[in-house]
Amino acid sequence: MTLEELRAWRDASPFRPFTLRVADGRSFRVRHRDYLLVSPRGRTIIVYNDDETCNVLDLLLVTELSVEAPAPILGEQN
Repeated sequence: MTLEELRAWRDASPFRPFTLRVADGRSFRVRHRDYLLVSPRGRTIIVYNDDETCNVLDLLLVTELSVEAPAPILGEQN
């Protein structure tokens, strides 16, 4: 995962929640763009949780980014 790829998903409009998976198998859900911070040099990222706790991750250990399906539009039929 590159810094540019991560920033592109974080800054996408409209934002779609995504999950980051790291090399040891743990996963971290990014519910909103404000829940993800990137260090000035881009090596470290911080993912905040709803309860105000956070996880500090090494970007080089992120192995996958999974994007959630967009929310359905009310009244729209498939």
